[in-house]
Amino acid sequence: MLYIHIPFCKQLCAYCDFHFSISLERKEQMVHALLREMEERKNYLPAPPYPSTLYFGGGTPSALSPAELQTLTDKARRIFTPPDFSEITVEINPDDSSPAYFAQLHKTGVTRLSIGVQSFRDELLKQLRRRHSAQQAIDCVKTAQDAGFKNISIDLMYGLPQQTPEAWRQDIAQALSLQTPHISAYHLSIEPKTLFGKQYAKGTLPLPDEETGAQQFLYLHHALEDAGYTHYEISNFARPGFRAEHNSGYWQGFPYLGIGPSAHSCNGQSRQWNIANNRRYMEALENRQPAFETETLTPGMRFNEYLLLSLRTAEGADLQYMAKTFGEPFLQHCLQQAQRYLSTGDLVRDGNKLHIPPPRFLLADAVIRDLFRME
Repeated sequence: MLYIHIPFCKQLCAYCDFHFSISLERKEQMVHALLREMEERKNYLPAPPYPSTLYFGGGTPSALSPAELQTLTDKARRIFTPPDFSEITVEINPDDSSPAYFAQLHKTGVTRLSIGVQSFRDELLKQLRRRHSAQQAIDCVKTAQDAGFKNISIDLMYGLPQQTPEAWRQDIAQALSLQTPHISAYHLSIEPKTLFGKQYAKGTLPLPDEETGAQQFLYLHHALEDAGYTHYEISNFARPGFRAEHNSGYWQGFPYLGIGPSAHSCNGQSRQWNIANNRRYMEALENRQPAFETETLTPGMRFNEYLLLSLRTAEGADLQYMAKTFGEPFLQHCLQQAQRYLSTGDLVRDGNKLHIPPPRFLLADAVIRDLFRME
């Protein structure tokens, strides 16, 4: 699994806490740095088998031209094993799209698009400081479909300031009308350093209460399930055959390599995170110095991370895998802590699987936290 972080955006969104720069002046140098890092870290991942996927995230990957994305993809194909990818995803901002862009991108071998719609209502997009309009979002999806892309996901957000129940229902209806086979929907998260975070600290951000957010989540779950989607992860819904392979690999605990400033990597034994500064990242690579920091994962950290990721999914945690990988004491701790949630139905044991029923995903954080093993 390979992730490449494209650290450029044309505008700062009100909620975003990801690393990026709004200056594109050094885009060419950054592409060269990404190529160099791939070469230097080509032996980081353990030997297959694991999902062979490539994901361009950001930032805004569509800030790069199809030719630049092709250059990065070709490099990855040359140096990583196996030499091709079962899924190549590119995140797209609607206002970066055009028939010509998508036609060229389709020729590069990209198999999946993740389009950052967030909302189909102009007043909410303006509040979020998104660059596109509702109509641009609709046109973007249709243009991508016309260019031959069939595996398309769109992102939506709920729990937004001044987002009424009717506005949320209309967003879901519009998303369904576009017939994309995958929809990701995220509750707004307030991060301290963002514009929303600063407004929240001042008491000037009118957020909906928890009950409203819960109702929006449940409406989302039932509307998409009724439309033929499977709620296979807390924030993700897919029609048959269209689950995100790359993200599913994360949730199953497969090793992954992150390329680019601020990108994270994990090979099962240690975790690494790259410098979250474009200039320092490029300078480190230019000078043949490490562009990342590392921490070794203890058995307890690996166990907790497995619970955190696997219980986000409808399939849940595999108890046999837990015993084999972490040992019987970890398994018994999990089962003991799980008893209270099994009795309430917030957890379900189905043979060797332990999972949270999707309508109860709202309780996932509390459930998972109580299953953690403290060292």
